[in-house]
Amino acid sequence: MRENYTVARPYAQAAFELAREQGDLGAWSDMLKLISMVVADAQMPLILENPKLDSAYQTDFIVDICGDQLTAAGKNFVRVLADARRLSQAPAIYKSYERLRLEQEQVVEVEVLTAYPLDDQERVRITRTLEQRFGKKINISTRIDKSLIGGSIIRAGDSVIDASIKGSLRQLGSQLAE
Repeated sequence: MRENYTVARPYAQAAFELAREQGDLGAWSDMLKLISMVVADAQMPLILENPKLDSAYQTDFIVDICGDQLTAAGKNFVRVLADARRLSQAPAIYKSYERLRLEQEQVVEVEVLTAYPLDDQERVRITRTLEQRFGKKINISTRIDKSLIGGSIIRAGDSVIDASIKGSLRQLGSQLAE
């Protein structure tokens, strides 16, 4: 995992710098996500790991799949990755790029796990509270986990707030065991 990040980081940084120069961080995000999804397909190792297929073939193959959703610069990026035999790193490159983009845009990605769906008021309250705490815009995604029983777990970067009943019971169990 660490190796993927080390390899991906310079490519993500290069894409980010180009996107920033072009004033098109969102379009590059979309292109890198698409390339990442194509490369992550279960059949792609047959193309990417085949020593008989040269980088030009791999580039054409991926560009054809992506169609007109890639700009000329996006197509060139695919070629650079193929020439360096780094196409398999596209998902890690996308993740690294997204971190840079969100930092630039002053946005924090937050995942909220709840036992039950959040209503609009709860979502707004969580968003406002976290915007005050982090001083940045918040982009919330939610996921249901019935095992939490009640409450929620909020993950924002390296921060985790466990306000679930399951977490409280676990903490109580640890205290009683001491």
